[in-house]
Amino acid sequence: MLDRAHIKLSPRVVPAPPVEQFVLGRSVEDAAELLPRIFNLCRAAQMVAARLSFGLALPNGWKQDLCRDIARDHALKLAVMLPAKLGMAPLALPPGNQHLSKPTLGAIFPKSGAAFEDYLKTEQGIAPYLRAVDQIFAPGEAVTDTLPTVTAVSAERLAPVENSLAARHLDHPVLQYLEVTRGRGPLWRLAARALDLQAVEQGALADPLVVNGAVLVPAARGLYAVRAEVQAGRVTAFRRFTPTDHLLAPGGILAQSLARLPAEKHSHAPLLLDILDPCVPVSLQEGAQDA
Repeated sequence: MLDRAHIKLSPRVVPAPPVEQFVLGRSVEDAAELLPRIFNLCRAAQMVAARLSFGLALPNGWKQDLCRDIARDHALKLAVMLPAKLGMAPLALPPGNQHLSKPTLGAIFPKSGAAFEDYLKTEQGIAPYLRAVDQIFAPGEAVTDTLPTVTAVSAERLAPVENSLAARHLDHPVLQYLEVTRGRGPLWRLAARALDLQAVEQGALADPLVVNGAVLVPAARGLYAVRAEVQAGRVTAFRRFTPTDHLLAPGGILAQSLARLPAEKHSHAPLLLDILDPCVPVSLQEGAQDA
């Protein structure tokens, strides 16, 4: 029988269809309408990225729509999907997109490491779920190195970078505390999602950027990058880079997290994968460690 210490987990990814085939040759208006429908995750972010990359004006209220999309995604992940994976009762969310952070977090999210430890002991909001995750993954388990934070340049390269929600809040005292006490692991990443939920509900989201022809838009998983070329009102080239591309990059966040998940805790790999939150189907398989 194989020694469990020499068993590793490998991801198997269902590749997304090449986006270029859907938009090349189309008018910019048609392409901008089509993209958010094909890739229905992060619809507002994709709409913003598509219109900016095609040289089209953004509609009124686009920033509010983007913040609402991100907030709703965070609330569902933290208050409904996470407890389901943990076998715990979910939180009831209010109808619509109003004040999601209040029922989800139960209070203003802690602003210091000490306050976070106190929060973990309560029954407020998502505190019981975070406490359960903290008990499943010990410090140093399923963590990553301190990867370079995504930039306008690295957003268009498939290399290991920290293109995640945490990249937007690296200077927050709670994330800094958790990085020291637990590492950049599951609890660190869930705390980043909670901080981002609170931030986007307050409208604290960076504006999209256009850098050397690339459009960079904050989305529900990190920084979304799109590059397009247009001639005579039609799309002649199009490419996008998503946070999931960087998550799945060789040596990236997923690979490092799986490598540091002990073999005796491989049963928790689906939970880890849900926390990392790829936007394409990913399955995990066990196999012998390479010699």
